[in-house]
Amino acid sequence: MKSEQQTVLQPKISQVSSRDRFSETLTNIWSRRTSVIASFSVAAILLYLILRFGLHSRGAEIPLLATLALGGTPLVYELLRKLFRREFGSDLLAGISIVTSVLVGEYLAGSIVVLMLAGGEALETYALRSASSVLRALAQRMPSLAHRKQGSEIVDAALDTIAIGETLVVYPHDICPVDGIVIEGHGVMDESFLTGEPFKITKTSGSTVISGAINGEAALTIRTTKRAADSRYAKIMEVMRESEEKRPRLRRLGDQLGAIYTPVAVALAILAWAVSGEAVRFLAVMVIATPCPLLIAIPVAVIGSISLSARRGIIVKSPVVLEQIDGCRTAIFDKTGTLTYGEPKLTDQLIAPEFQQAEVLTLAASLECYSKHPLARAILAAAKDQGIQLRAATEVNEAPGEGLRGTVSSRSLEITSRSELKLQTISGGDQLPPSAGGLECLVLIDHRYAATFRFRDAPRAESRSFVKHLGPKHQFGRVMIVSGDRESEVRYLAYQVGITQIRAQTSPEEKLDIVRQETAKAKTLYVGDGINDAPAMMAATVGMAIGQNSDVTAEAAGVVVMESSLKKVDEFMHISRRMRAIALQSAVGGMLLSIAGMFLAASGHLSPVGGAISQEVIDVVAVLNALRAAFPPRMIHDL
Repeated sequence: MKSEQQTVLQPKISQVSSRDRFSETLTNIWSRRTSVIASFSVAAILLYLILRFGLHSRGAEIPLLATLALGGTPLVYELLRKLFRREFGSDLLAGISIVTSVLVGEYLAGSIVVLMLAGGEALETYALRSASSVLRALAQRMPSLAHRKQGSEIVDAALDTIAIGETLVVYPHDICPVDGIVIEGHGVMDESFLTGEPFKITKTSGSTVISGAINGEAALTIRTTKRAADSRYAKIMEVMRESEEKRPRLRRLGDQLGAIYTPVAVALAILAWAVSGEAVRFLAVMVIATPCPLLIAIPVAVIGSISLSARRGIIVKSPVVLEQIDGCRTAIFDKTGTLTYGEPKLTDQLIAPEFQQAEVLTLAASLECYSKHPLARAILAAAKDQGIQLRAATEVNEAPGEGLRGTVSSRSLEITSRSELKLQTISGGDQLPPSAGGLECLVLIDHRYAATFRFRDAPRAESRSFVKHLGPKHQFGRVMIVSGDRESEVRYLAYQVGITQIRAQTSPEEKLDIVRQETAKAKTLYVGDGINDAPAMMAATVGMAIGQNSDVTAEAAGVVVMESSLKKVDEFMHISRRMRAIALQSAVGGMLLSIAGMFLAASGHLSPVGGAISQEVIDVVAVLNALRAAFPPRMIHDL
């Protein structure tokens, strides 16, 4: 079965598409228009320079006039609409500058402003459009057809026609179309796309399968337990779509400064005109007030920091996160693979007197090879180290929250948690050792207590120092762990790394709700590594993915740290803080110099031409300072 880009979870996606089609069409049209305007402006400016300085032609300004007429007019129209909505940003002042440049004959300056506005609009629109790529990545993976078994025949059926209780065949290397239970066959499935855990799960009769998992070399026959629209994969898609639709709109640094600078510049220009009665003073003030430090210097600092981050193995997918992360006051971490190495090891085997250690480990490992739980790998690794030969298991069942059950060598086996054990009546329960916290599982053989296995998922070497320095060095007031793991495991890890606030056994939907609640109180940073973290990443102020376990997680995050290292997270925080400082120096410094020039122009001591020259000098100084962001500082982290 081939993955196709159509009719994936058809009922829900078609509704979303019809609802958003008109808006998406308008967005695409405006994106293409701004891209064309930006390209035309570049060509016109280059042609002007050639005609004037190369050929000394008298008609050199014609390309600039064409740019202002064809490109400046629609941009100014859009900015007028913002004015009526009372949105006073730096781009609004740029629109006034375009009009002013035409009135005073500064066509080159006006064309440059057109280029900056159109280019910025095109990049911003592209970023907004590409935000939905995470949903496209999910949709493109899922098949549109399932192989339905009808008697002795296998027929292809549309995914949205599959009902609960039907029998399907999942061919080798197929993507599992729905949630179900294996009723025939023996093989493995790769569930890392959904769980973030980079390992394959053995499947046999009784094993559960989840939609979105990739089948291995052997065909499996499954009985569906959910419709496609209600499967785990569909639920994650729905949560991610909802998260994207409700993603908070953040004000960019340039807009925040422009909201102050624009009214001041316009008010001063009007005041100069009103007091002197000379319209030329209004024009002179507006020419030198052109917010090039905001429109050029800040993007230069951002681009330089993106380049520096890339050289450090940090991919910045959304430039806005560079401006926002320094203002985050709540840090939320996933547990496994983020604060830990994600590789728990079996450290203690506490065996009941009537059982043998080798026999218990053999039986447990033989059953655990069918489990998706991270502790299964630790048990299998311990069995491999001891040279144990695994045996076949049957009647395998792993219901959520009920542990792993099955039969190995005609013996009933159950691997469960301490809390579940208390609900059962078993023999040998008085031999149960006291709880020691951390990771553990209990082994029952023939309904009798047989052993306690204890594990340690070691925190990263830098986890404790990283968490400890978030408050004093980066002003985080709240640090949390939000994990789908059991509470005892999360609490033990939290103690190890110095975190007191935890939320355990959370689903992707619950993670999303928690992040939304925290983001409503303060800006949030969410750090995770699995696809189950993707909705929360999208809802946080800044979402950061560690490692390369999931393409969808990387799409959802604003930042992707290619190495599984918290030190790189700290590096990005320092790069962001330095970028913000340099951008503010360039923008505020340029604005202050422009304001000084505006007072000179308002008092009649600076002509429009002199104002244009002065503004160019200010721009050069601001941009040169902004370029420093591309070069690494002496200290790039403090761990």
